[in-house]
Amino acid sequence: MSGTVARITHLSARSDTSFEDAVRVGVERAASTLRNVSGAWVKEQKVDIEDGRIVAWQVVLEVTFVLE
Repeated sequence: MSGTVARITHLSARSDTSFEDAVRVGVERAASTLRNVSGAWVKEQKVDIEDGRIVAWQVVLEVTFVLE
């Protein structure tokens, strides 16, 4: 019997530029630490605001990686 088993982990990533950059930072960090990263879902988005302006973008990701 053969099959694939994957694990999902949650992580938070932050950027001073955009949500897209926060996702990129999170995925790149996950891929540098975990083997066989195969996908990610953006579960939450949040912005930090100071003086009425957005100063940071944050995402919570669920990252999937296939177990060896």
